Amino acid sequence: MYKIMLADDEGIVIDSLRFIIEKEFGDVCQIESAKTGRNVIELAEHFRPDIAFMDIQMPGINGIEAMKEIRLNNANTIFIVMSAYDKFDYAKEAINLGVLEYLNKPVEKSKIIDVLKRAMSMIDKDREKRSEELIIREKMETVVPIIENGLIYNLLFQEYFEEDVENFKTLLDLKSDYCYMGVLIFGEAQEGNHMTNAIGTSVRVQDHYFEVREIVKGYFPCIIGSVMANKIAVLIPSEKEILDYNERIKLIDKARELVRKLRKRTDVSFRMGFGSIGKLQDSMKSYNEALRALIQTDGSVAHVDDIPITCDYEENYPVETEHEIFEETRKGNVDRQYIAINRYYDWMIENYGDCDYDIKLKVLEFVLRAETISYNATGRTYRFQSRQDYLPTIMGITDKEMLRGWFVDKMGQAAREVANNMSMQSGGIINRAKAYILANYQKEISLDDVSRAVDISPYYFSKIFKEETGENFIEYLTSIRMEKAKELLSGSGLSMKEICAQVGYSDPNYFSRTFKKNVGLTPTEYKESQNG
Repeated sequence: MYKIMLADDEGIVIDSLRFIIEKEFGDVCQIESAKTGRNVIELAEHFRPDIAFMDIQMPGINGIEAMKEIRLNNANTIFIVMSAYDKFDYAKEAINLGVLEYLNKPVEKSKIIDVLKRAMSMIDKDREKRSEELIIREKMETVVPIIENGLIYNLLFQEYFEEDVENFKTLLDLKSDYCYMGVLIFGEAQEGNHMTNAIGTSVRVQDHYFEVREIVKGYFPCIIGSVMANKIAVLIPSEKEILDYNERIKLIDKARELVRKLRKRTDVSFRMGFGSIGKLQDSMKSYNEALRALIQTDGSVAHVDDIPITCDYEENYPVETEHEIFEETRKGNVDRQYIAINRYYDWMIENYGDCDYDIKLKVLEFVLRAETISYNATGRTYRFQSRQDYLPTIMGITDKEMLRGWFVDKMGQAAREVANNMSMQSGGIINRAKAYILANYQKEISLDDVSRAVDISPYYFSKIFKEETGENFIEYLTSIRMEKAKELLSGSGLSMKEICAQVGYSDPNYFSRTFKKNVGLTPTEYKESQNG
């Protein structure tokens, strides 16, 4: 079917063209017509013709201007001009608009049929080409995810030869040798750093997989793996070997927008973690960093450079409990560590109650690992003989509950030292932030300015600032400014406008409203109360 539009102010011309077309081409043509330039443009907007016979001289908007307007929204329309005016300027402009033929009235029937056949042939070829492109695209839409998943699978599971990686790079047009890994994890809801109903939501996300791919690729130029349990690996090529502060913050902000959008589109909660940049062949390390970054925090997005990350864990028997023990040790969470330790110890007694030496060996191994975490986290000085009594002590214990007590005590001590050090470190960051605010409260400073000064992301800084001070950044900054304003109002002799500027406000009215809200009096009332 070809859509043909006839545009001429003479009804007899339109009727003649319609008769010729219908007689020669029958039902393969759908014909519409208009007699003015405005009507032609309006008709083209909803009819979207494949071929348009255009007169030059029509009431109102002429044919040339009408074609220009139609071309804006109908780039593929083939124009055939029929005009009683054999003017060079018209012909030249028509050629510039891509007109197929410029015919002078009256036009012979054979010429009309000939030019229509040429136009139809062009349309057929274009449609055939478009169809082939769509077929190729459809095939690629099926094949590309398989290739992308193949590359990620090979990199994460270390099942490849160097030539395999190069072949994948060629197929995916991947030119960079560096990348970093992101990981999307999802569940019904987020509880701390844990996602609930992982199995159920993995089925739901699998149904939305291609939509998720499209959304993620809209935010990052990336290669995406398949759904694995409740995780999707995302490989992001990089031309650099390290992200600077600004790039990292932009990455985190984009990821936070992404997880919000994914939640709206799938009704599933998402989180996203990022590892460090490395060689393509070292993607597994970056992937593990991204996972641990999410484990180390309860935020919706986490980056390895904002979180202290340690070594990988062996996968064995009650691996989740073992993993939990050392994660809670790293976080300095003594109470949760205590619960996990007892659960693990109960497992050993239940399954290997007669294996005293194996239990003692595992107890000693865990204590040494926990203390190693503590030393690494706190910067304490390691003493070679600091553990000289450990082996004789546990070998001399014959009661399993006494061994449990020694085990719990040593593990708890390591976690407490981590907790104390984290408190000191957070306090150091907060103290630096407070000092920066105190030195710059007169300026228009933002959360981004302060987080940049202490070199951590705004999201993470905001979190620990609230935890340490009990106030958010704006509340704290405002309280500093109000205290300074009260000092100046009490005895500086400065005008209200000068005081306003000295405490970081450019708008006196806004300053007055803020002061009243926080102090309970207007600046003038406060000044009078102090000087009365």
